[in-house]
Amino acid sequence: MAGSSTAPRVLFNDLKPQYASIKDEIDAAVQRVLAGGWYVLGPEVEAFEAEFAAYCGARYAVGVGSGTEALHLALWACDLGPGDEVVTVAHTAVPTINAISLTGARPVFVDVDPATRTMDPAAAAAAITPRTRALLPVHLYGHPADMAPLQALARAHGLKLIEDAAQAHGAAYRGMRAGRLGDLAAFSFYPTKNLGAYGDGGMVVTDDAALAERLRLLRNYGQTDRYHHQIEGMNSRLDELQAAVLRVKLRHLDAWTAARRERATRYAARLRRVAPPGEAPWAFHVYHLYAVTVPRRAAVQAALAEAGIGTLVHYPIPAHLQPAYAHLGVARGSLPVSERLADEVLSLPLYPELPLEQIDQVADTLDRIVSAEC
Repeated sequence: MAGSSTAPRVLFNDLKPQYASIKDEIDAAVQRVLAGGWYVLGPEVEAFEAEFAAYCGARYAVGVGSGTEALHLALWACDLGPGDEVVTVAHTAVPTINAISLTGARPVFVDVDPATRTMDPAAAAAAITPRTRALLPVHLYGHPADMAPLQALARAHGLKLIEDAAQAHGAAYRGMRAGRLGDLAAFSFYPTKNLGAYGDGGMVVTDDAALAERLRLLRNYGQTDRYHHQIEGMNSRLDELQAAVLRVKLRHLDAWTAARRERATRYAARLRRVAPPGEAPWAFHVYHLYAVTVPRRAAVQAALAEAGIGTLVHYPIPAHLQPAYAHLGVARGSLPVSERLADEVLSLPLYPELPLEQIDQVADTLDRIVSAEC
Protein backbone atom coordinates (compact mmCIF):
# COMPACT_ATOMS: atom_id res chain seq x y z
CA MET A 1 0.00 0.00 0.00
CA ALA A 2 1.15 3.53 -0.71
CA GLY A 3 0.39 4.93 2.75
CA SER A 4 -0.41 8.54 3.48
CA SER A 5 1.40 11.26 1.58
CA THR A 6 2.46 14.83 2.27
CA ALA A 7 2.39 15.65 -1.47
CA PRO A 8 -0.35 18.04 -2.65
CA ARG A 9 -3.67 16.44 -3.39
CA VAL A 10 -4.20 15.77 -7.09
CA LEU A 11 -7.76 16.42 -8.24
CA PHE A 12 -9.20 14.22 -10.97
CA ASN A 13 -10.49 17.33 -12.69
CA ASP A 14 -10.67 21.01 -11.79
CA LEU A 15 -12.75 23.42 -13.89
CA LYS A 16 -11.81 26.56 -11.98
CA PRO A 17 -8.40 27.24 -13.58
CA GLN A 18 -9.90 27.18 -17.06
CA TYR A 19 -12.50 29.79 -16.15
CA ALA A 20 -9.84 31.94 -14.50
CA SER A 21 -7.73 31.86 -17.68
CA ILE A 22 -10.56 33.22 -19.88
CA LYS A 23 -12.62 35.05 -17.26
CA ASP A 24 -12.74 38.38 -19.06
CA GLU A 25 -13.90 36.77 -22.32
CA ILE A 26 -16.53 34.64 -20.58
CA ASP A 27 -17.88 37.47 -18.46
CA ALA A 28 -18.16 39.75 -21.49
CA ALA A 29 -20.04 37.07 -23.45
CA VAL A 30 -22.48 36.46 -20.59
CA GLN A 31 -23.06 40.19 -20.13
CA ARG A 32 -23.73 40.51 -23.87
CA VAL A 33 -26.53 37.95 -23.64
CA LEU A 34 -28.01 39.43 -20.47
CA ALA A 35 -27.99 42.92 -21.96
CA GLY A 36 -29.63 41.64 -25.15
CA GLY A 37 -32.53 40.02 -23.30
CA TRP A 38 -32.86 37.03 -25.68
CA TYR A 39 -32.18 33.65 -24.06
CA VAL A 40 -33.32 30.74 -26.28
CA LEU A 41 -32.54 30.03 -29.97
CA GLY A 42 -31.21 33.46 -30.78
CA PRO A 43 -28.14 34.97 -32.45
CA GLU A 44 -25.60 33.32 -30.14
CA VAL A 45 -26.92 29.84 -30.90
CA GLU A 46 -27.04 30.58 -34.62
CA ALA A 47 -23.45 31.88 -34.59
CA PHE A 48 -22.16 28.98 -32.52
CA GLU A 49 -23.85 26.45 -34.80
CA ALA A 50 -22.06 27.97 -37.80
CA GLU A 51 -18.72 28.13 -35.99
CA PHE A 52 -18.91 24.57 -34.65
CA ALA A 53 -19.96 23.17 -38.03
CA ALA A 54 -16.96 24.90 -39.60
CA TYR A 55 -14.68 23.54 -36.86
CA CYS A 56 -15.82 19.99 -37.63
CA GLY A 57 -15.63 20.60 -41.38
CA ALA A 58 -19.36 19.97 -41.75
CA ARG A 59 -22.12 21.96 -43.44
CA TYR A 60 -24.68 22.07 -40.63
CA ALA A 61 -24.86 21.97 -36.84
CA VAL A 62 -28.03 22.04 -34.75
CA GLY A 63 -27.81 23.02 -31.08
CA VAL A 64 -29.87 20.97 -28.62
CA GLY A 65 -30.34 20.55 -24.88
CA SER A 66 -27.80 17.83 -24.06
CA GLY A 67 -25.55 15.17 -25.51
CA THR A 68 -28.13 12.45 -24.83
CA GLU A 69 -30.78 14.48 -26.64
CA ALA A 70 -28.36 15.02 -29.51
CA LEU A 71 -28.09 11.25 -29.94
CA HIS A 72 -31.84 10.75 -29.50
CA LEU A 73 -32.69 13.43 -32.06
CA ALA A 74 -30.11 12.11 -34.53
CA LEU A 75 -31.75 8.68 -34.37
CA TRP A 76 -35.26 10.17 -34.46
CA ALA A 77 -34.37 12.28 -37.50
CA CYS A 78 -33.55 9.01 -39.29
CA ASP A 79 -37.07 7.69 -38.51
CA LEU A 80 -35.83 4.91 -36.26
CA GLY A 81 -38.47 3.35 -34.04
CA PRO A 82 -40.08 0.14 -32.75
CA GLY A 83 -39.02 -2.95 -34.67
CA ASP A 84 -35.69 -1.42 -35.70
CA GLU A 85 -32.26 -2.42 -34.39
CA VAL A 86 -29.25 -0.20 -33.76
CA VAL A 87 -25.83 -1.84 -33.43
CA THR A 88 -23.70 -0.20 -30.75
CA VAL A 89 -21.18 -1.03 -28.03
CA ALA A 90 -21.64 -2.01 -24.40
CA HIS A 91 -18.41 -0.32 -23.27
CA THR A 92 -19.80 3.21 -23.14
CA ALA A 93 -21.80 5.53 -20.92
CA VAL A 94 -25.39 4.38 -20.57
CA PRO A 95 -26.79 7.57 -22.22
CA THR A 96 -25.66 6.10 -25.56
CA ILE A 97 -28.09 3.26 -24.99
CA ASN A 98 -30.79 5.50 -23.50
CA ALA A 99 -30.91 7.45 -26.74
CA ILE A 100 -31.67 4.30 -28.73
CA SER A 101 -34.32 3.15 -26.27
CA LEU A 102 -36.05 6.54 -26.39
CA THR A 103 -36.85 5.97 -30.06
CA GLY A 104 -38.35 2.55 -29.34
CA ALA A 105 -35.60 0.82 -31.33
CA ARG A 106 -33.66 -2.11 -29.88
CA PRO A 107 -29.97 -1.76 -28.94
CA VAL A 108 -27.80 -4.62 -30.22
CA PHE A 109 -24.51 -4.82 -28.34
CA VAL A 110 -21.18 -5.77 -29.89
CA ASP A 111 -17.71 -5.98 -28.41
CA VAL A 112 -14.93 -3.45 -28.78
CA ASP A 113 -11.44 -3.73 -30.20
CA PRO A 114 -9.02 -4.18 -27.27
CA ALA A 115 -6.51 -1.68 -28.69
CA THR A 116 -8.84 1.23 -29.46
CA ARG A 117 -11.68 0.29 -27.06
CA THR A 118 -14.10 1.29 -29.80
CA MET A 119 -16.50 -0.72 -31.95
CA ASP A 120 -15.00 -3.87 -33.47
CA PRO A 121 -16.01 -3.67 -37.17
CA ALA A 122 -16.00 -7.47 -37.55
CA ALA A 123 -18.32 -7.83 -34.56
CA ALA A 124 -20.59 -5.15 -36.00
CA ALA A 125 -20.77 -6.98 -39.33
CA ALA A 126 -21.73 -10.21 -37.58
CA ALA A 127 -24.54 -8.47 -35.66
CA ILE A 128 -26.42 -7.12 -38.69
CA THR A 129 -29.89 -8.59 -39.29
CA PRO A 130 -32.76 -7.63 -41.60
CA ARG A 131 -34.00 -5.36 -38.78
CA THR A 132 -30.75 -3.39 -38.48
CA ARG A 133 -31.21 0.25 -39.45
CA ALA A 134 -28.16 2.01 -38.02
CA LEU A 135 -24.64 1.66 -36.65
CA LEU A 136 -23.77 3.78 -33.61
CA PRO A 137 -20.03 3.67 -32.86
CA VAL A 138 -18.65 5.63 -29.90
CA HIS A 139 -15.44 7.67 -30.14
CA LEU A 140 -14.53 6.65 -26.62
CA TYR A 141 -12.26 8.66 -24.30
CA GLY A 142 -11.42 10.95 -27.23
CA HIS A 143 -10.12 8.20 -29.56
CA PRO A 144 -12.07 7.82 -32.83
CA ALA A 145 -13.56 4.52 -33.85
CA ASP A 146 -12.14 2.75 -36.91
CA MET A 147 -14.61 4.34 -39.31
CA ALA A 148 -13.58 3.16 -42.81
CA PRO A 149 -14.82 -0.43 -42.37
CA LEU A 150 -17.95 0.86 -40.63
CA GLN A 151 -18.60 3.28 -43.48
CA ALA A 152 -18.24 0.40 -45.95
CA LEU A 153 -20.55 -1.75 -43.85
CA ALA A 154 -23.19 0.99 -43.72
CA ARG A 155 -23.04 1.49 -47.48
CA ALA A 156 -23.26 -2.24 -48.20
CA HIS A 157 -26.37 -2.71 -46.03
CA GLY A 158 -28.08 0.66 -46.52
CA LEU A 159 -27.63 1.66 -42.87
CA LYS A 160 -27.35 5.04 -41.22
CA LEU A 161 -23.99 5.67 -39.55
CA ILE A 162 -24.27 7.90 -36.48
CA GLU A 163 -21.21 8.97 -34.48
CA ASP A 164 -21.39 9.25 -30.71
CA ALA A 165 -18.82 12.03 -30.51
CA ALA A 166 -19.71 13.17 -26.98
CA GLN A 167 -16.07 12.74 -25.89
CA ALA A 168 -14.39 13.56 -29.19
CA HIS A 169 -14.39 17.31 -29.88
CA GLY A 170 -11.51 17.79 -32.31
CA ALA A 171 -10.63 14.09 -32.57
CA ALA A 172 -9.78 12.99 -36.10
CA TYR A 173 -9.75 9.84 -38.23
CA ARG A 174 -7.30 9.82 -41.14
CA GLY A 175 -7.17 13.61 -40.98
CA MET A 176 -10.94 14.13 -40.91
CA ARG A 177 -12.49 15.42 -37.71
CA ALA A 178 -15.26 13.71 -35.79
CA GLY A 179 -18.54 15.09 -37.08
CA ARG A 180 -17.67 14.34 -40.71
CA LEU A 181 -17.33 10.57 -40.46
CA GLY A 182 -20.98 9.45 -40.57
CA ASP A 183 -24.42 10.62 -41.65
CA LEU A 184 -24.77 12.49 -38.36
CA ALA A 185 -22.69 13.04 -35.25
CA ALA A 186 -23.82 13.86 -31.72
CA PHE A 187 -21.70 15.99 -29.37
CA SER A 188 -22.11 16.77 -25.67
CA PHE A 189 -21.15 20.04 -23.99
CA TYR A 190 -21.50 18.75 -20.43
CA PRO A 191 -19.16 20.87 -18.25
CA THR A 192 -16.39 18.26 -17.99
CA LYS A 193 -16.17 17.64 -21.73
CA ASN A 194 -13.20 18.93 -23.74
CA LEU A 195 -15.53 21.67 -24.95
CA GLY A 196 -17.79 22.13 -21.93
CA ALA A 197 -20.60 24.55 -21.19
CA TYR A 198 -21.55 25.89 -17.76
CA GLY A 199 -24.60 23.64 -17.80
CA ASP A 200 -25.98 21.08 -20.24
CA GLY A 201 -25.90 21.36 -24.00
CA GLY A 202 -25.44 19.30 -27.14
CA MET A 203 -25.08 19.50 -30.92
CA VAL A 204 -25.93 17.35 -33.93
CA VAL A 205 -23.63 17.80 -36.93
CA THR A 206 -24.42 16.67 -40.47
CA ASP A 207 -23.77 17.43 -44.15
CA ASP A 208 -27.36 16.53 -45.05
CA ALA A 209 -29.58 19.62 -45.49
CA ALA A 210 -32.81 17.65 -45.14
CA LEU A 211 -31.67 16.01 -41.91
CA ALA A 212 -30.54 19.36 -40.53
CA GLU A 213 -33.93 20.92 -41.24
CA ARG A 214 -35.72 17.97 -39.67
CA LEU A 215 -33.53 18.27 -36.57
CA ARG A 216 -34.42 21.96 -36.23
CA LEU A 217 -38.09 21.02 -36.27
CA LEU A 218 -37.70 18.10 -33.87
CA ARG A 219 -35.85 20.15 -31.24
CA ASN A 220 -38.59 22.80 -31.12
CA TYR A 221 -41.95 20.97 -30.99
CA GLY A 222 -41.99 20.43 -34.77
CA GLN A 223 -42.73 24.13 -35.31
CA THR A 224 -42.25 25.82 -38.66
CA ASP A 225 -43.69 29.09 -37.31
CA ARG A 226 -45.10 30.01 -33.93
CA TYR A 227 -48.07 27.72 -33.18
CA HIS A 228 -47.68 25.93 -36.53
CA HIS A 229 -46.46 22.36 -35.99
CA GLN A 230 -45.53 20.42 -39.08
CA ILE A 231 -44.37 17.25 -37.28
CA GLU A 232 -44.28 15.91 -33.75
CA GLY A 233 -41.23 17.09 -31.83
CA MET A 234 -39.89 17.90 -28.39
CA ASN A 235 -38.24 20.69 -26.41
CA SER A 236 -34.46 20.33 -26.72
CA ARG A 237 -32.92 23.73 -27.29
CA LEU A 238 -29.42 25.04 -26.63
CA ASP A 239 -29.79 28.31 -24.73
CA GLU A 240 -28.12 31.61 -25.57
CA LEU A 241 -25.96 31.79 -22.45
CA GLN A 242 -24.43 28.38 -23.07
CA ALA A 243 -23.91 29.16 -26.75
CA ALA A 244 -22.14 32.42 -25.88
CA VAL A 245 -19.86 30.60 -23.43
CA LEU A 246 -19.13 27.86 -25.95
CA ARG A 247 -18.27 30.38 -28.67
CA VAL A 248 -15.54 31.74 -26.39
CA LYS A 249 -14.29 28.29 -25.47
CA LEU A 250 -14.23 27.04 -29.06
CA ARG A 251 -11.54 29.61 -29.84
CA HIS A 252 -9.31 27.96 -27.21
CA LEU A 253 -10.15 24.32 -27.91
CA ASP A 254 -7.14 23.47 -30.08
CA ALA A 255 -4.75 24.91 -27.48
CA TRP A 256 -6.47 22.91 -24.74
CA THR A 257 -6.26 19.78 -26.88
CA ALA A 258 -2.52 20.35 -27.33
CA ALA A 259 -2.19 20.65 -23.54
CA ARG A 260 -4.10 17.39 -23.05
CA ARG A 261 -1.87 15.61 -25.55
CA GLU A 262 1.26 17.00 -23.88
CA ARG A 263 0.10 15.58 -20.56
CA ALA A 264 -0.81 12.24 -22.12
CA THR A 265 2.66 12.04 -23.67
CA ARG A 266 4.23 12.78 -20.29
CA TYR A 267 2.17 10.03 -18.65
CA ALA A 268 3.22 7.57 -21.36
CA ALA A 269 6.90 8.41 -20.87
CA ARG A 270 6.68 8.21 -17.08
CA LEU A 271 4.58 5.10 -16.51
CA ARG A 272 6.62 1.92 -16.05
CA ARG A 273 4.28 -0.67 -14.56
CA VAL A 274 1.08 0.30 -16.39
CA ALA A 275 0.52 0.35 -20.14
CA PRO A 276 -0.63 3.73 -21.45
CA PRO A 277 -3.72 3.94 -23.67
CA GLY A 278 -2.89 3.49 -27.33
CA GLU A 279 -3.36 5.81 -30.29
CA ALA A 280 -3.92 4.09 -33.62
CA PRO A 281 -1.76 5.31 -36.53
CA TRP A 282 -4.88 6.68 -38.23
CA ALA A 283 -6.17 8.46 -35.11
CA PHE A 284 -5.79 11.87 -33.53
CA HIS A 285 -6.64 11.28 -29.86
CA VAL A 286 -7.93 14.26 -27.85
CA TYR A 287 -7.67 12.50 -24.47
CA HIS A 288 -10.99 13.42 -22.94
CA LEU A 289 -9.99 10.73 -20.44
CA TYR A 290 -6.66 9.06 -19.75
CA ALA A 291 -7.77 5.51 -19.04
CA VAL A 292 -5.23 2.83 -18.16
CA THR A 293 -5.94 -0.77 -17.24
CA VAL A 294 -4.79 -2.24 -13.94
CA PRO A 295 -5.33 -5.59 -12.22
CA ARG A 296 -6.88 -5.50 -8.75
CA ARG A 297 -8.35 -2.11 -9.62
CA ALA A 298 -10.32 -1.57 -6.41
CA ALA A 299 -7.21 -1.96 -4.26
CA VAL A 300 -5.13 0.22 -6.58
CA GLN A 301 -7.77 2.94 -6.66
CA ALA A 302 -8.11 2.90 -2.88
CA ALA A 303 -4.35 3.22 -2.45
CA LEU A 304 -4.24 6.15 -4.88
CA ALA A 305 -7.02 7.85 -2.92
CA GLU A 306 -5.04 7.32 0.30
CA ALA A 307 -2.10 9.00 -1.42
CA GLY A 308 -4.29 11.98 -2.27
CA ILE A 309 -4.85 11.19 -5.95
CA GLY A 310 -8.35 11.31 -7.41
CA THR A 311 -9.38 8.75 -10.03
CA LEU A 312 -12.62 7.55 -11.60
CA VAL A 313 -13.80 4.41 -13.40
CA HIS A 314 -15.22 4.70 -16.92
CA TYR A 315 -17.20 2.41 -16.90
CA PRO A 316 -17.56 -0.21 -14.12
CA ILE A 317 -20.60 -2.06 -15.49
CA PRO A 318 -20.94 -2.64 -19.24
CA ALA A 319 -24.33 -1.69 -20.62
CA HIS A 320 -25.42 -5.26 -21.41
CA LEU A 321 -25.01 -6.18 -17.71
CA GLN A 322 -26.96 -3.19 -16.38
CA PRO A 323 -30.31 -4.20 -14.78
CA ALA A 324 -32.05 -1.68 -17.05
CA TYR A 325 -31.08 -3.78 -20.09
CA ALA A 326 -31.51 -7.26 -18.67
CA HIS A 327 -34.60 -7.66 -20.87
CA LEU A 328 -32.33 -7.72 -23.94
CA GLY A 329 -31.02 -11.09 -22.78
CA VAL A 330 -27.31 -10.57 -23.42
CA ALA A 331 -25.45 -13.06 -21.23
CA ARG A 332 -22.40 -12.38 -19.13
CA GLY A 333 -19.35 -13.63 -21.02
CA SER A 334 -20.71 -12.75 -24.44
CA LEU A 335 -18.65 -9.54 -24.74
CA PRO A 336 -15.34 -10.54 -23.14
CA VAL A 337 -13.29 -7.46 -24.04
CA SER A 338 -15.94 -5.06 -22.74
CA GLU A 339 -16.29 -7.08 -19.55
CA ARG A 340 -12.54 -7.20 -18.95
CA LEU A 341 -12.25 -3.45 -19.49
CA ALA A 342 -15.09 -2.87 -17.05
CA ASP A 343 -13.05 -4.71 -14.42
CA GLU A 344 -9.69 -3.08 -15.16
CA VAL A 345 -10.07 0.44 -16.58
CA LEU A 346 -8.99 3.31 -14.33
CA SER A 347 -9.08 6.96 -15.42
CA LEU A 348 -6.21 9.11 -14.17
CA PRO A 349 -6.27 12.89 -13.65
CA LEU A 350 -5.96 14.78 -16.92
CA TYR A 351 -7.16 18.25 -17.86
CA PRO A 352 -5.41 21.06 -19.76
CA GLU A 353 -4.33 23.00 -16.67
CA LEU A 354 -3.09 19.99 -14.67
CA PRO A 355 0.43 20.88 -13.45
CA LEU A 356 3.06 18.73 -15.16
CA GLU A 357 4.71 17.88 -11.86
CA GLN A 358 1.43 16.31 -10.76
CA ILE A 359 1.56 14.02 -13.81
CA ASP A 360 4.91 12.78 -12.51
CA GLN A 361 3.47 12.40 -9.00
CA VAL A 362 0.51 10.35 -10.26
CA ALA A 363 2.64 8.13 -12.53
CA ASP A 364 5.27 7.43 -9.90
CA THR A 365 2.68 6.73 -7.21
CA LEU A 366 0.69 4.45 -9.50
CA ASP A 367 3.79 2.48 -10.47
CA ARG A 368 4.71 2.04 -6.82
CA ILE A 369 1.21 0.89 -5.88
CA VAL A 370 0.96 -1.56 -8.79
CA SER A 371 4.33 -3.04 -7.85
CA ALA A 372 3.14 -3.54 -4.27
CA GLU A 373 -0.37 -4.78 -5.08
CA CYS A 374 0.29 -6.94 -8.09
